[in-house]
Amino acid sequence: MSQASEFFPSIGSLVEKTKDVPDESAEAARDDEERPVQEIESLCMNCEQQGMTRMLLTSIPYFREVIIMSFRCEHCGFQNNEIQSAGEIRPEGTVYTARVMSKGDLNRQIVKAATATVIIPEFELTIPPARGQLTTVEGLLRDIVEDLSFQQPVRRIQDEAAYNKIQEIVDGLTEIVGEKDGETRAGDDEEKLPRSITVKLDDPAGNSFVEFVGSMADPKWNLRTYHRTKQQNIDLGLIAPDEADEATNAETTEGARVLQPFQKDGAADDAPVNDNEEIFVFPGNCSSCGHSLNTLMKKVNIPYFKDILIMSTNCDRCGYRDNEVKAGSAISEKGKRITLKVEDKEDLSRDILKSETSGLTIPEIDLVLQAGTLGGRFTTLEGILDQVYEELSEKVFTTGDSTLHDDDDKKNFETFLKSLKEVKNVDRPFTLIIDDPLANSYLQNIYAPDPDPNMTVETYERSWEQNEDLGLNDMKVEGYENDSAGEAIREEENLAA
Repeated sequence: MSQASEFFPSIGSLVEKTKDVPDESAEAARDDEERPVQEIESLCMNCEQQGMTRMLLTSIPYFREVIIMSFRCEHCGFQNNEIQSAGEIRPEGTVYTARVMSKGDLNRQIVKAATATVIIPEFELTIPPARGQLTTVEGLLRDIVEDLSFQQPVRRIQDEAAYNKIQEIVDGLTEIVGEKDGETRAGDDEEKLPRSITVKLDDPAGNSFVEFVGSMADPKWNLRTYHRTKQQNIDLGLIAPDEADEATNAETTEGARVLQPFQKDGAADDAPVNDNEEIFVFPGNCSSCGHSLNTLMKKVNIPYFKDILIMSTNCDRCGYRDNEVKAGSAISEKGKRITLKVEDKEDLSRDILKSETSGLTIPEIDLVLQAGTLGGRFTTLEGILDQVYEELSEKVFTTGDSTLHDDDDKKNFETFLKSLKEVKNVDRPFTLIIDDPLANSYLQNIYAPDPDPNMTVETYERSWEQNEDLGLNDMKVEGYENDSAGEAIREEENLAA
């Protein structure tokens, strides 16, 4: 570990070591192998003369080791810079989200890898993967403005509609960062910007980074990880295309029989079928783009619990995804309340089934989710807390909330989000309570079949109001045959009359 830290010293330590070194000493030490900056003659792609590329191996705090490269040509003045990861590709992709609301938010450091996509939802703007950059939010926005403005005079003549759309984005970003590069706004870092935006960095390689302020509990900053798709693995060079084709063909073969009961090899055609192995396909349309798609449904048995139905929807055209969980067994006679004391990060990996009828409470931060919030979800404790945080932060920072009338309300809500971030990272112990009147929710007992010392499960009788809300008071499950027969006789009498 010490050797790695010496090979990749931090940026701050490099500045301290080299700030007092005169130019003559640096020039004399150019061939010294221990010098932190390496210089290599390179061909300038602009004038085809020899320029100079400078390479620096360094580490970014709370991130990883990187290689910073800077090129400059003394003949034509062309210059360029790029950043590459010096570590391995992460097992999961990452999505960094930063809310840019004040002047200080423009100073957040950004590492944009060559595999990262930049998304600004407020402008419906998506920047595809390009060269790697070590910059700030302000620098990134200025680069976007410069790139979009480059061909605007030509667009104005050839395609006025495209010109107007792009110019709207350019004007909006210019309003945020100022007219000129290096322009300093009056006021402190808390000064509000003319408009707030959201900057997302989606990197399937996991090599990008957005700086947080203070700690990872920063309410304007969020990190989410996800599993890469096969195509993303192909693009990253982790899977050969032919291997991916074989996997796709295998899935296609499997998909051709999803409407048929699954049988093990060697079983007779009339052998009984295990219902839990059958997958149902329901055709429909995407709620986002309207393209036709299929919704898959499968029954799953959760050990020490009951059967559930998992429904998954995935649109290949626009990327829309959704999944939902429904109970797959009879209505329970009693409700269930699950209480878990979360003390370390291992508890975040517990599986959790939150049904659409259950509420979720964390008393330490006054978080109360009513029944129906987030719908039915089968995920982990970490996943459900991530979803809660994203929903709440999206509501306040992106769309705004009419219930937050003044700055004090927003500051209080930012404080709440910071507390939720601390809970999400288990920086403090907390209590999770899941209350489900239909007892269709589940929280994994990692000690099963033995009792879990940190979790209590209690059942209770539903109140009349709860049965009324669930529609159980008017539900009749016995003797309805006579009612149906009576209705049929009355219909025949009415017809005869």
